[in-house]
Amino acid sequence: MSDYMLSCCSTADLSKEHFDKRNIRYACFHFSLDEKDYLDDLGQSISMDEMYAKMVDGASTKTSQVSVGEYEEHFEEILKEGKDVLHLCLSSGISGTYNSACIARDELSEKYPDRKLYIVDSLAASSGFGLLMDTLADMRDSGMGIDELHDWVEENKLRLQHWFFSTDLTFYIRGGRISKASGFIGSVLNICPLLNVDYEGRLIPREKIRTKKKVIARIVEQMETYARDGLNYNGKCFISQSSCMEDARAVANLIEERFPKLNGKVEIFPIGATIGSHTGPGTVALFFWGDKREG
Repeated sequence: MSDYMLSCCSTADLSKEHFDKRNIRYACFHFSLDEKDYLDDLGQSISMDEMYAKMVDGASTKTSQVSVGEYEEHFEEILKEGKDVLHLCLSSGISGTYNSACIARDELSEKYPDRKLYIVDSLAASSGFGLLMDTLADMRDSGMGIDELHDWVEENKLRLQHWFFSTDLTFYIRGGRISKASGFIGSVLNICPLLNVDYEGRLIPREKIRTKKKVIARIVEQMETYARDGLNYNGKCFISQSSCMEDARAVANLIEERFPKLNGKVEIFPIGATIGSHTGPGTVALFFWGDKREG
């Protein structure tokens, strides 16, 4: 049994069962639907399908990060068990939660001077963040200590590739990430933007692709280009999706056909409430280990 605990935010978008199985603790973000407040607790308070249906029906959404006080409570629960903590936060390119976690760490350092509490900016999001945590759990279970694992994640976190596409621009327009004029033209022309997460952990548009069929093929081509060892990639592959399982499954099928050495089947998870509040339904995200993100 390890003498430390892996911890992260619920925005790592894995299932509760997966976190429990891998012995990873998580602190929950918050969101609201039409001013009714919920924990982003991996679909336990409200299912993701129900949330996305409400969004389509016009429900307004807001999100908020884990507070300093909530982080203190979360960390102290683990520290009181006599364990050190390696905690990863949602990318600082998306959220300010890394700063809150660091403040909580500093507040607890005097109270627990003999305990280690590492805070890492994951520069990752959604189930890419989840794949990073899952990989750390593999390394912890193989016997790696907390200091070595902390050094490893700081050195290698930018090798986690994130690629996204969306077939519905409604919520990008509503949130101001795409102008109404561009969104209208994009919808008329059936444009599906392809995006990725850059080296600063920001979500960056990369290509405008017409039709769902073409963007599904293109996102798999990106994996062929950037995956570690190309078509000989032998790591895990995760996908997250927002109420578009058929599209996610189409991507997974292509990957399983083209990457014969893949470590198991592609695992598909729902995009959680925090990320999904901004993307809305119709987004598929692909995650794998590959080239270091340089831009």
